[in-house]
Amino acid sequence: MSLSSEIIVVSGLPRSGTSLMMQMLDKGGIEIVTDQLRTADPDNPKGYYEFEPAKSLKEDSSWLPSARGKAIKLVSMLLYDLPASERYRVLFMERDLEEVIHSQEKMLERLGRTAVPSSQMVQSYRLHLDKLNRWMEQQTSMSVLRIGYRDLVTNSSPWIQKINNFIGGTLNVEAMANAIDPNLYRNRNDKTE
Repeated sequence: MSLSSEIIVVSGLPRSGTSLMMQMLDKGGIEIVTDQLRTADPDNPKGYYEFEPAKSLKEDSSWLPSARGKAIKLVSMLLYDLPASERYRVLFMERDLEEVIHSQEKMLERLGRTAVPSSQMVQSYRLHLDKLNRWMEQQTSMSVLRIGYRDLVTNSSPWIQKINNFIGGTLNVEAMANAIDPNLYRNRNDKTE
């Protein structure tokens, strides 16, 4: 099956590196599905690459065929709403849960909102990811490449090659590498080093 008939989906938990992956695909030559409604801010200085209709995918997926051959960002909870009538190549971002939660807390703090206690969030995310991973393994309409955020930022070359191969081998790998700014990896869990 050719890439032009498949939809590239960038997914993961919120604050797991999905915006970075969208930037990399954009620079690498993949057309991106985004409406630019959510603009860059201190938490994502290079932008979010979101598409508002994606948040209502369960209610309306009529726009999805127009995303064939392109990349769209979907938070992990929305993967369940992808209709099996399409074919997907999923780039699934994986990041240390403490880093994800710390990054979310910083963002909520900047927005003046209160975060859910981190121990509660870790437990909730673990349950979600366990269930989602089992579900993804059973889906015949999707191929999944799991990408470790820390590895991607600190040792990008092997990952960029894997991503390029997974997407079809035509990406501009140098431009993808240039999209990575290690200075934006600000919420590290150094205990995992």
